[in-house]
Formats: sequence, C-alpha cells, structure tokens
Amino acid sequence: MKVFRLCMAATALASLLAGGVALADPADKLEHIKPVLVAPPHVMEHEQATKAKPRVVEFTMTIEEKKIVIDEESGATLQAMTFNGTMPGPTMVVHEGDYVQLTLINPGTNALEHNIDFHASTGALGGGALTKIKPGEETVLRFKADRTGTFIYHCAPEGMVPWHVVSGMSGTLMVLPRDGLKDGNGKSIKYDKVYTIGEFDLYIPKDADGKYKEYDTALESYGDTTEVMRGLIPSHIVFNGKKGALTGAGALTAKVGETVMFIHSTANRDTRPHLIGGHGDYVWGTGKFANKPEVNLETWFIPGGTTGAMIYKFKQPGIYAYVNHNLIEAFELGAAGHVKVEGTWNNDLMKQVVAPTAIKK
Repeated sequence: MKVFRLCMAATALASLLAGGVALADPADKLEHIKPVLVAPPHVMEHEQATKAKPRVVEFTMTIEEKKIVIDEESGATLQAMTFNGTMPGPTMVVHEGDYVQLTLINPGTNALEHNIDFHASTGALGGGALTKIKPGEETVLRFKADRTGTFIYHCAPEGMVPWHVVSGMSGTLMVLPRDGLKDGNGKSIKYDKVYTIGEFDLYIPKDADGKYKEYDTALESYGDTTEVMRGLIPSHIVFNGKKGALTGAGALTAKVGETVMFIHSTANRDTRPHLIGGHGDYVWGTGKFANKPEVNLETWFIPGGTTGAMIYKFKQPGIYAYVNHNLIEAFELGAAGHVKVEGTWNNDLMKQVVAPTAIKK
C-alpha cells in the first residue's frame, strides 16, 4: 500500500507540473550545450575540471527493444531493452551545478512503455514519474546535478521495474566537481582514459531439455523470465551486454604510465571488482566524490543499485583481467574482461628469477 500511495502521489505531481504550475526556472537563462554520447565502454568527451559557469547539458537518448546474443558459445539470446541500443546505456558527464536535460524517445516500433529514474536527481521517483512514455512518444526531463559522483540511471515502469533493469535498461551519469577530482587531502587526481563497465545479472529461461529458450519479443518472454528471476539465480553475469564483450577485439587498452578511470555500474546485484595484476590506486566504492577515496585496494565492493569508480596507473605491460572476484561469477557466468597494456617490462617490480625446470635432486 505504501508503494501504491507513493506512485499515486508521483502521478499527481506529474499532472500538476504538466498543467503548468511550477516555480520560476533559473536554468532558462543559462547556456545550453549538446555533447555527443558514445557507446560504452567509451565515455563522451568532457573536461575533468571546468571554469565555465553552470550550464544546461542537453542529451538525447532513444530506447531500443531488440534481441541480442549474450553468449555466443551456448547461443543464448536476450530480448533486451536498452537506452541507445547498448548495455549499459551511454555514460553522461556533467559538472556539479549543471543541469541535465534529457530528451527520451520511445519509438513506435517498440512494444512497451518506458521511463527513466536518475539516482542523481531529486524528486518524482528520480524522474520516473515525469518520463513515462508509450511507444511513439517522447518527453523532456531536466534536473539539477547538485551532488558529485557516479550514479545509476535505469528504467522503472510501475510493476515491471526488475524485469526492465535485468533486460538491459541501466546506465551511468557522472557528476564531476567543478575543480576536478581530489584525493581527500586536496591533491588533484587526473586520468588519461576513462572506461564504463556495466555489470548485468541475466535470467534466461530454459526449455524442458535444458536449452535456452528464444522469444520473438520482449513481452513474449516476460512470464518465463520473471519466473526465473524470482529464483534469484542468474543464468549469466556479464559485462557490457554479453559474455566476452570486453575480451579479444573488445578488450580495453592502455599504455604503461597511463592513468585510467574505471566506472563500474551494477543496477541490481552487489559486486566485487578486482584488477588481476593491478590495484585500485583510488577507489570510490559507492562512487561519491565528496567522500575521501580509499587507496591501494586489491578488491573493492560496489552495492547493487550503485556505480563505483576506480583509478589506476598502469606500471607493467601485459594482459590484465578485470573481474568480479566472486570467481564463480567471473569464470563460469561471464563477469570478466581484459585490459591490454603496452609498454616496457620493469624487472624491479616483477621478475622470473628461474624459469620452470625439472626439480633438482
């Protein structure tokens, strides 16, 4: 009943605002900019610190319902629901005090109603009550980014929130301090590259013979999928939409001496990222830059419904595995990726003193 009353109150608020009753809007007088969003793991171009006055940052995202292969080895597919066609959706970047303005489009080719809940926002179920759009509709939402950090956004339609989230509908908004990141002692932290890693727990139904089932539409999969979801046992746990998305040709890249930020979102389940062969030089496990980062971590914890951030300066070349350190979830269910690092090996940091050989008697 409490959830129902909350939804009713939010619906009433949406009707009130739609009727034109609102306070004066200071954002109307600010500069408007329109950055270009890019597909993860890449992140839109942005300044790490800015001297510009607060602005209205205008984004446009289109919701896309489509079938994707999430495990090429088994052939498992997912009737995915996505922001801009990717899992996760694009990472938006603004600075504290800016306004996020999103045009959200639900094409007529889709079958379902959608909306968006920004964990960074304040009011109306994170925007979810003000952005409900049926196929063939679009809407525009604006909110002030009044706190720094990395934040989840996700679809949150009444009665179907978990299904939409585990079907791919989540992404990240990063709100940077206007003067850039700090280490907790006032020292500036900068990065050379930034990557987005979206972790998804997936629940693909099987038939009587144990083979993964396929469906023609997302709606057709709803009943079977929710039944599997309620068992709380994922069939797959993957990074960026499918098993192996960040390996091989999709591996992340860096060079020795480069400092890389990893933005890691997990909309539904807790996770424990670990960089095999490296460390978290600076880690905001809950992603909030107003807090002092932890340093030199081997593994860090990101609660479900949160986006964490880690920064590491690579010191050695080679292939680094970036994994969920529940190793069953990493190696058996798919929550693993690679970082290919180029450069010169440093024997002072690690050296093979004696190569493997027969045991001396």
